Amino acid sequence: MIRILYVDDEADIREVAQLSLELDPDLEVRSCASGADGLGVAIEWHPHLILLDVMMPGMDGPTTFTRLREQSETADIPVVFITARTQAHEVERFYELGARGVLAKPFDPMTLADQVRALLDG
Repeated sequence: MIRILYVDDEADIREVAQLSLELDPDLEVRSCASGADGLGVAIEWHPHLILLDVMMPGMDGPTTFTRLREQSETADIPVVFITARTQAHEVERFYELGARGVLAKPFDPMTLADQVRALLDG
């Protein structure tokens, strides 16, 4: 099983993402509502990939990403940002941080699992 962690403060988007990803029988999905929760789950569960919302209250996506990189248990987990901010300079900034990829919000629920698999393959 491929473990995917989805971190987003919007419950409806988390639910759609989880259902979309679980259409792929090889993906096991967990989700959480904040960067802080995401850090805890990532350390405990060791996902193969983290899908991380950029704009969240408290700890935003880039801050969460930085904290993930600071922990030895999570430093090597690939992270993909999910964001409505898809202007070229913004996307470039996410790659400069070290993101594996950037997916636009709103995402297409029918192709999300395929996009995630492509990102997993590098």
